[in-house]
Amino acid sequence: MFSNTKKNLTQAELVEETLRLNLGQLSSGGALVVDTGKFTGRSANDKYVVSCPYSEKHINWANNTAKLERAQAQKAKEEILKAIEESPDSYTTTKQVGAHAKWCIKADLITQSPSHALFFNNMMRDLETKNYLQEWTVIHAPFYLLQNHLAYGVERSTAIILDFEQKEILIAGTSYAGEVKKALFSVMNTILPDYDVLPMHAGASINEDNNVSVFFGLSGTGKTTLSTDVGFNLIGDDEHGLADDGIFNFEGGCYAKTAKLSAKDEPQIYEAATKWGTLLENVVLQKDRQPDFHDLSLTENGRASYPLSSIEGVHPTQRGPVPKNLFFLSADASGVLPPVASLNPKQAMDFFLCGYTSKLAGTELGIKEPKSAFSYCFGAPFMQRAPIEYAKLLARLMEKHKFNVWLINTGWGKGGYGKTDRFPLKVTRQIIRSIQKGSVDPKAGLVDPIFGFIIPQNIEGINPELLQVCDQQDEKAQQLKKQFDEQLEKISVNV
Repeated sequence: MFSNTKKNLTQAELVEETLRLNLGQLSSGGALVVDTGKFTGRSANDKYVVSCPYSEKHINWANNTAKLERAQAQKAKEEILKAIEESPDSYTTTKQVGAHAKWCIKADLITQSPSHALFFNNMMRDLETKNYLQEWTVIHAPFYLLQNHLAYGVERSTAIILDFEQKEILIAGTSYAGEVKKALFSVMNTILPDYDVLPMHAGASINEDNNVSVFFGLSGTGKTTLSTDVGFNLIGDDEHGLADDGIFNFEGGCYAKTAKLSAKDEPQIYEAATKWGTLLENVVLQKDRQPDFHDLSLTENGRASYPLSSIEGVHPTQRGPVPKNLFFLSADASGVLPPVASLNPKQAMDFFLCGYTSKLAGTELGIKEPKSAFSYCFGAPFMQRAPIEYAKLLARLMEKHKFNVWLINTGWGKGGYGKTDRFPLKVTRQIIRSIQKGSVDPKAGLVDPIFGFIIPQNIEGINPELLQVCDQQDEKAQQLKKQFDEQLEKISVNV
């Protein structure tokens, strides 16, 4: 497509290209460190989908997704293509999305930026099959701000445009690498239900007994951390598909948050984040070029991108059987939710449809402190279809395979944000490990008087005071329950 493109460069070559162009620098351990400028998180309000028969049938336009007509999208594409053609160099990388021979797509990234090609190389999978559901192209101009955007219906000079007819993704005006993978995952999340496969914004791990655990949650709730644990094999840390023959990872790498990352608390992630070949976004380097993961002056959403081969204990195929336990992670800032609760099928569906958490600082532009939010399926920005479609798929799988569903609060205990500390990682890990060992009965415990879920008691190593129900007269709890009910009502009205 382009006369200036360099195709399928190696990890080393892409690092060299980035350094040659003065677009990054090396840390003391060899990680490539880049600054993404203004955009240190997703640009959530700059998402567009092109109108076509498929998108008109399947896209939930009410989900903060703007519509572009075919002629408008073509003008945007022409401007972006011209910008890439006029760049000194461009980089093309071909990868696979989906660790399943049947449920996967082929994707070509064409970009102005070698560090983004490295990101794509780290995060996506090598080609493993010839039988792809679809073949997509990502046309990526992170250094280019759209000049004529108002003339073709794009509100700002930054845009992420999905075209399900042409099988193309257009990205311009943002260097945040997460836009690339999330756009591709939005494609997977849209097309997989056509094949009765549930896409999940979730991490997953598997133990030596071949039991799979799945961790649903928005960014910052602990998906990566909790699915990456010593003694467990990682299937993946972000997005998966679940079919009747089991679970499979979408990607071939991890995109871990680096804020306050330490070798003591998260040894596997820390080691991977500091080695050669890793891409660090918006991480401060000290004078000796050691990454300072506790300096959040650039953003609280610093990221480390590395291939799964960079960490020990990764499942060799990134696939597994149908899970035994599903964990819904919520970083609750209100102090209402307990650190753990068992959900019956109806409660599981309600929590899945609500996807409650508190958005954390840095995850999106403008978020400075925790803010209560609802995001259906724990990933509404990436779930393009109506929420009830995903919920029905989950309900079918729950009914058939009888897995347990747990609510895990990775946020704050009674008193809430600013008045108490966040639950320590060791507490959350101990609860989850006890469940994974089968020592927690999902049907035994105290019944919460407001939400109705069961709070297990007598978990080894956990202070019983943390496992108490809330007061039925608690105003915060009543308010949160009201918000849940309003969210469910809103979803029922919009389907």
